[in-house]
Amino acid sequence: MAHDTVPGSPGTSPGTSPGSASGRRLVLASQSPARLGLLRRAGLAPEVIVSGVDEDAVTAPTPAELALRLAEAKAAAVAERPQAAGALVIGCDSVLELDGRPLGKPADAEEATARWKAMRGRAGVLVTGHCVVDAADGRRVSATAATTVRFGEPSDEEIAAYVACGEPLHVAGAFTLDGRSAPFVDGIDGDPGNVIGLSLPLLRRLLAELGVGITELWA
Repeated sequence: MAHDTVPGSPGTSPGTSPGSASGRRLVLASQSPARLGLLRRAGLAPEVIVSGVDEDAVTAPTPAELALRLAEAKAAAVAERPQAAGALVIGCDSVLELDGRPLGKPADAEEATARWKAMRGRAGVLVTGHCVVDAADGRRVSATAATTVRFGEPSDEEIAAYVACGEPLHVAGAFTLDGRSAPFVDGIDGDPGNVIGLSLPLLRRLLAELGVGITELWA
């Protein structure tokens, strides 16, 4: 699951973006270093502008709809800012669906511990909403990606050690596929990038709907 904090001042890009081959700017409306890392490893060089959306104020009848509404809200909020003028803005949000309920970041260590004891030995569905807004003309496309996550059975002692490290308090679902909880995940069915926070295949399809080839955005 994507981490939700990144070094640097909120609302600014951590470092200078060299731009894309097409000259189009790419903006990530998320402060997740995991999502930023996925995009950079795929040859993209997005700027980061934090949306500031109040996630607690957004509701939806299902976990998938909640993830999508949050992604759309984040992308739209950033696309309206002068700093994003003319850019392609990507908004994402992830939730873990377990027993039909959306699980975001745990409120505290106690909740994270209870979450892991409820998840172990079971499977959940990690849903990530994706939204791309072309700030040049206001066009918007969005969709969700879902990946089944099969959790292992960490002992109470392992859960306590993991919660004590602090990582699960900062990630939706209280776990990460690219962090210290990776040994506690037995396997996944679907796109691993989606679990980390962003599905690159889905992003490629969304960009294509806007008439943009992802290779045009390679740095």
